[in-house]
Amino acid sequence: MVPTRGSSQLTPPLQGGDAVAVVAASSAIDDASRLQEGLELLSSWGLQPLPWDASKRRWGYLAGTDDQRRTDLNPSPTAPLLACARGGWGAARLLEEPIRWQPGWLLGFSDVTALLWARLAAGIDGGIHGPLLTTLAGEPLWSQQRLQDLLFGRALPDLRGDTWSAASMGTGAVRGPLVAANLTVATHLLGSPHVPALQGAILVLEDVAEAPYRLDRMLTQWRLLGLLQKLGGLCFGRFSDCNDQDPKRGGFSLEQVLRERCSDLGIPVLSGLPVGHGPGGNAALPMGRLAELDPAQGCLRLL
Repeated sequence: MVPTRGSSQLTPPLQGGDAVAVVAASSAIDDASRLQEGLELLSSWGLQPLPWDASKRRWGYLAGTDDQRRTDLNPSPTAPLLACARGGWGAARLLEEPIRWQPGWLLGFSDVTALLWARLAAGIDGGIHGPLLTTLAGEPLWSQQRLQDLLFGRALPDLRGDTWSAASMGTGAVRGPLVAANLTVATHLLGSPHVPALQGAILVLEDVAEAPYRLDRMLTQWRLLGLLQKLGGLCFGRFSDCNDQDPKRGGFSLEQVLRERCSDLGIPVLSGLPVGHGPGGNAALPMGRLAELDPAQGCLRLL
């Protein structure tokens, strides 16, 4: 795998004994036991979590003030892996002040999309869209192994999905930098300087607890900005609890919205990737690394 943007250095694989620092950039931690289970799993891989006693840190619904949470991103001593504790809300607030991004890996998803995108937009390699510390221990074994392999520099298996149409397969395989995101969080970054280059990118989107009309509204914003039309390929992960809960209200289903808003882009589209919230696994994806979307094989692979 090679970096595809302006990062000056490819993040090196972890080694046994490397340190892990906890980052609580978003909502307050409401289950410290799950966080501890995630740290114990990383320890079983030979990594060394740094002491961290801020699990009860709270400021309103956030895991501390903006300054406190921003400080987590530059721990002392430094660590080659920053593992985010949980999602929720709050990470984007940290971008209001300049962040001194340290080299290494940054792991998380959901609300952490804000940090992953900002790092990638700044040309910093090492972002991983993947499990949070509070979800890691509950991941299936294949997902845990995938994350371990990614961190330690081993090859990753292809991810399989569903190709939407024969016309999509006719476009052939495409290659581009891999960009993953929670749709809601990424949409609220549009127009800011924290959006990575999307021209020719392979974009993987996921979300949770959003009604179809809200997904329609967000994807329409992307279309109005011309961003979906710039992509090389598009993949949909899991959209958990995103169907209308009241069938009497009528309207469009989740699948109808995704297809209607994205089928006319003239690019290959895969759905059903094991990425995002909910059961089934949250496959780790290295941000900005070169990937190939092969609609004929229905797969997304890292190169």
